[in-house]
Amino acid sequence: MPRAKSRFINRELSWLEFNQRVLDEAQDPDVPLLEQLNFLSITASNLDEFFMVRVGGLEMLADQGITKRDPCGWPPLKQLERITIRTRLMAEAQYDCYRNGLEPRLEEQGIRRIRPESLLPNQTRHLERYFEEEIFPVVSPMAVGSVAEFPDLVNLRLHVIVRLKPEKQGGKTTQRYAIIPIGKNMDRFVNVPSATDFTYVTVEDVIRMFADHLFPGNEVLEAVPFRITRNADMSVREDQAGDFLAEMQKVLDRRKRGDCVRLEVKNICSKTLLSFLVRALKVKQRNVYLVPGPMDLSAFSTIASVQGYDELKYEPWQPQPVPKLDSRKSIFEELTQKNVLLYHPYDSFDPVLRLVREAAEDPDVLAVKQILYRVSRNSPVVAALRTAAERGKYVTVIVELKARFDEARNIEWARELERAGAQVIYGVKGLKTHAKLCIVVRREPRGIVRYVHFGTGNYNEVTARLYSDVSYMTSDPEFGADASVFLNSITGYSEPQTLSKLVPAPTMLREELLELIESETERRKQGQKSGIRAKMNSLVCPRVIRALYAASQAGVKIELNVRGICCLRPGVKGLSDNIKVVSIVDRFLEHSRIFYFCHGGEEKIYISSADWMPRNLDRRIELMVPVVDSPGKERIKKILDTHFADTTKGHFLRSDGTYSKKRKSSRSKALRSQEVLCKMAVQAGRRVGSTRRQVFEPHRPHTPDGLTQ
Repeated sequence: MPRAKSRFINRELSWLEFNQRVLDEAQDPDVPLLEQLNFLSITASNLDEFFMVRVGGLEMLADQGITKRDPCGWPPLKQLERITIRTRLMAEAQYDCYRNGLEPRLEEQGIRRIRPESLLPNQTRHLERYFEEEIFPVVSPMAVGSVAEFPDLVNLRLHVIVRLKPEKQGGKTTQRYAIIPIGKNMDRFVNVPSATDFTYVTVEDVIRMFADHLFPGNEVLEAVPFRITRNADMSVREDQAGDFLAEMQKVLDRRKRGDCVRLEVKNICSKTLLSFLVRALKVKQRNVYLVPGPMDLSAFSTIASVQGYDELKYEPWQPQPVPKLDSRKSIFEELTQKNVLLYHPYDSFDPVLRLVREAAEDPDVLAVKQILYRVSRNSPVVAALRTAAERGKYVTVIVELKARFDEARNIEWARELERAGAQVIYGVKGLKTHAKLCIVVRREPRGIVRYVHFGTGNYNEVTARLYSDVSYMTSDPEFGADASVFLNSITGYSEPQTLSKLVPAPTMLREELLELIESETERRKQGQKSGIRAKMNSLVCPRVIRALYAASQAGVKIELNVRGICCLRPGVKGLSDNIKVVSIVDRFLEHSRIFYFCHGGEEKIYISSADWMPRNLDRRIELMVPVVDSPGKERIKKILDTHFADTTKGHFLRSDGTYSKKRKSSRSKALRSQEVLCKMAVQAGRRVGSTRRQVFEPHRPHTPDGLTQ
């Protein structure tokens, strides 16, 4: 049996393996070409955040001399060394994928990135006019004569550094540099007149070509694109924060000046120029990356969405109307009759939006209470809450200001809701509020009724078309009572109460999970039915992993569908023989959290906002929600069956932390779970449509005063 310290996979390397699986999609010839390019852009965006948060945090620990080891036994410095090796290999693979795989094939399809040296005279003249009209009036070069004069640069923003011919004064030679920031509102890709369908050049190449126009009378020796990644692993000291909103704004300001944890420079850079940048930015050599292609591959999502190339994209999979819900009836009438379980994006997110919109308009609704973590830019949920508040309803919104990288947007619309008259609470001191909950309180002839929505994902109608998540909607009085008690414990000073159905974190969730796992272990030892199936984004918590190891050793069959980080080692003899871990990476981001426990045949099924990570179980307010109705349970089991049967997009985790593509047997057909779930949703809609009878309703004459005769 492995030693204790080797029983866990390092979480940072596990995350990098997840990003590798996304990169595998970019290299898969069966994926449409522009979708491959989009997957490549996602890997670059993912790495940006990884450096800002994970590498940034580890660099701070290493700089402070902290040697605390992670569960697999590595101190921060060793983790950084291993991360550097892996990220360099990944960066090489990204650019190999782009330059030797995608770019030539895109050019064959009429989508061509043209280099300055390949431009025709008329194209050069076109770009020179573009530079004079669109770029020259906008940019303002910043002269830099020394390291001490180096300006604060914007995180992840593209820049061009220019090295001018040195100046000689009094026998002394002075190096001269200038930095040209590329504005966020500038087009990254510039169209070029061409006989092909779509030819473009990057804006940094245009600036490099005509950089001398910005420095008349000076000789430009080189002009090189670069960008920096700053440490963004900063948070409010909540125990010292008087005005939390103001302190959060200070954190956002501090992030703008965080240490440079990665410097990316085009590989045409001279040693002189590179040395100057490294000294000016105080960046460690291990965090310097020479880029052999266009900077910032995440920007190529724009090219991936170019119009007119539908044959190079996925065929549309539209969210389907929900068969159980009649759109002609009020959502309240529907939820009075039944619980509703939705699986997005296969099921439309519209019923969730209907709940909030109808609540805002319905005169019988007294209150709307909701937790918001991330929403879309022009959120219909926020608009409905604002309408409800303006109409005098009691609106309480818990806004999580600590939702990383969405803080500024959340501050903006939280103030908007306050102006409309809503009661806005900025999370809970010391914890992130990550639960997904909406309560609508309505006065009806039978009394006060609470309609509740629980979810595994955010109240964001845009990502609801891209992420797989579960919604559970009910008017069950026990759920409503629990939801109210839970919300009141967040908004007020009340002690957390024991709930009859809901399982909250950080007070109960870990212990409940451990009890459920240990119960399967004991049942297996007693010869009863046992089994665990779980779907989540990440599995990191050492205590939960140890409990799963113990269950495996007792003979419990465990299947885990973990999209991203997994620190558990499956298939280790004597430790985890009975555990299988699969990860699915496909066109939709697998985001739902679903937990199944056989429980001797009395199946217990839950959805949750929480992954099995210390941060979710210890430092976040989360919810685990039981699915209690038979149709809901059966659908969840079908969803799990489908995902675990995936032989097209499923990757098996090996005990060494690497993954292998799941292979179909010779007797079975290839199965792609997302495609199957999409077809199932379409077929369900068709069945309902064919059985629902058409009702003809005649127009009725009206009297002059508007009353029906």
